[in-house]
Amino acid sequence: MVSSNPFSALFGRSPFQPLLEHIDKTVECADLLPVFFQATLEQDWARAAEIRNSISNGEHEADELKTHIRMNLPNSLFLPVSRSDLLELISVQDKIANKIKDIAGIMLGRRMRIPEAMEDIFQEYVRTAVATVHQARQALAELDDLLESGFGRNVSDLLSDQIRKLHELEHQADDQQVMIRRRLFELEKNLPPVDVMFLYQIIDWIGEVSDRSERVGSRLQILLAR
Repeated sequence: MVSSNPFSALFGRSPFQPLLEHIDKTVECADLLPVFFQATLEQDWARAAEIRNSISNGEHEADELKTHIRMNLPNSLFLPVSRSDLLELISVQDKIANKIKDIAGIMLGRRMRIPEAMEDIFQEYVRTAVATVHQARQALAELDDLLESGFGRNVSDLLSDQIRKLHELEHQADDQQVMIRRRLFELEKNLPPVDVMFLYQIIDWIGEVSDRSERVGSRLQILLAR
């Protein structure tokens, strides 16, 4: 791709392209989460194990990309943005895939079941978390375009809009988390206490997927402001 930006011309590609490759792996992991939850609802633990392995493999590939980026990122002198900001961004992205792997791991290991009365709202909550990951990827892609265009105002406005959408999704996830926790509180007296404890943990961890995706947007705002 030909670019008029002098920094991109120097390296032949935007420094955000490797970060896009990394977040693409994170998106792949996130897209498996609703399928994994469906398998647990159906108590198809063999299928759940297959999906969990796919998530684990995707997270491992994301880790390898993270290491490669850290080892090969040029000095700040040759980058259009701060090297430390890029390293922080890749770290934030990587934590998303890590948390998705944790969710699948503990649910499979304990063969956790979502109470039937919570299934619908839980699936909506998971879908919102996945949507925040996709939106984080979209915002990063817009920043890559921003770099290629020389930080033009119109693209800057577009990026701000993408980040706003990311904030809205994270807020939606927060609202859903409140409703789910309230519903679990209503049901918990009829459930095994240990199961309840781990359900609250899973609820929190799914929320962390949305939170960490939103932090990608926050890091992009910092990059944009400097």
